[in-house]
Amino acid sequence: MYILLVTIVIGLFVAMLFLNIYFRVKVMKSYRKLVQNRVEFGAAHLFNKQKMEEEVLPKYPAMRQEIETFTSHIQYSMRMATVLIALITLFGAILMYYRE
Repeated sequence: MYILLVTIVIGLFVAMLFLNIYFRVKVMKSYRKLVQNRVEFGAAHLFNKQKMEEEVLPKYPAMRQEIETFTSHIQYSMRMATVLIALITLFGAILMYYRE
């Protein structure tokens, strides 16, 4: 049981690492396009869709797709990182409980 749990924790860590790298590359590609076109918005816009619709998208209608792609990649990567960190913490707690 202990070896299985250690293997799961290591696997989740590796999965988190590769997922982080994958989304970082996707986010950086979208971010590069936004920077080249001088699109500016704050962190509050990333997590508030209504604020994004009202303040940012009307200023940059041609970049709507790139802005939405960037926002969705950021939100998805944060959700996945949160889930994986919670899983790793849970399995870490289980490993501490079953420590021999």
